Amino acid sequence: MKLIVESGATKTAWRAVCEDGSVRSVQTDGLSPTCLDLDHTQAIVRKAVPELNPDGRRVEEIFFYGAGLVSEESAAPVAQALEMWCPMARIQFHSDILAAARALFGDGSGVVAIMGTGSNSCLYENGRIVHNIRPGGYVLGDEGSGVWLGREFLADFVKGMLPADVEADFVREFSLDYTQIVRKVYKEPAASAFMASLTPFILSHKDNEYVRELMLRCLDSFARRALSRYDAYAEDADAARKVGVVGSFGCACEDMLREVGDRYGLEFVKFLKSPVDALVTYHKESADGI
Repeated sequence: MKLIVESGATKTAWRAVCEDGSVRSVQTDGLSPTCLDLDHTQAIVRKAVPELNPDGRRVEEIFFYGAGLVSEESAAPVAQALEMWCPMARIQFHSDILAAARALFGDGSGVVAIMGTGSNSCLYENGRIVHNIRPGGYVLGDEGSGVWLGREFLADFVKGMLPADVEADFVREFSLDYTQIVRKVYKEPAASAFMASLTPFILSHKDNEYVRELMLRCLDSFARRALSRYDAYAEDADAARKVGVVGSFGCACEDMLREVGDRYGLEFVKFLKSPVDALVTYHKESADGI
């Protein structure tokens, strides 16, 4: 049995591929090495593995893809928890951007765009990440993400720049005033998650001219500051023009992304809300996989 795990800060998708090719699925809380202590990590693994492997079969290999995995040291809490439940397994740790790249392009080539709560991107050629323009996080970057959109929307709200009908709907749905917003952004934890949580409301108003322009500005900024710049690093010029998107926010913006892509000579060729099932296919077919 092999396990494929794709984890973000808020949720983790688990897949167990059995010897007969069948696949079992479990979803748990996120396994972010930068946020969780060992006890919490062990509790999540303790919930997932018995559900995936109720017969106690030997787990031979684990492919773990996660946000925040930048070194062996950062992977240590997750590694310890997995080794307790799967002591014979060989574990490979990889970044979430590689998960997106393999899910979108396999061992091929293209520009990878992660567009969810936050954003990231890379140039992927012949199965390797060859360049990454740093995302910068929600203060310095994260263009093309739910947190960017929510941040700009709130900035316009606190300065009285929203259209009257959109502002009235926002106040009615969220009951937030200026003081509460400032506290949530500057005093309470998980400010980025709060700002990104406004995305469904904003998307529900995308027929409003103001909201449409805000969304186009969000997407244009990502294309201009990241996606369109990879041609300078590409051996294959065609690869630098083909973009694949992973993330629910990006998928919700598909039509607008194609519109923005035309401005920069980019072709959006594939959209996935989540990479995990495409990763199962990749590891079944790859020489390095299952």
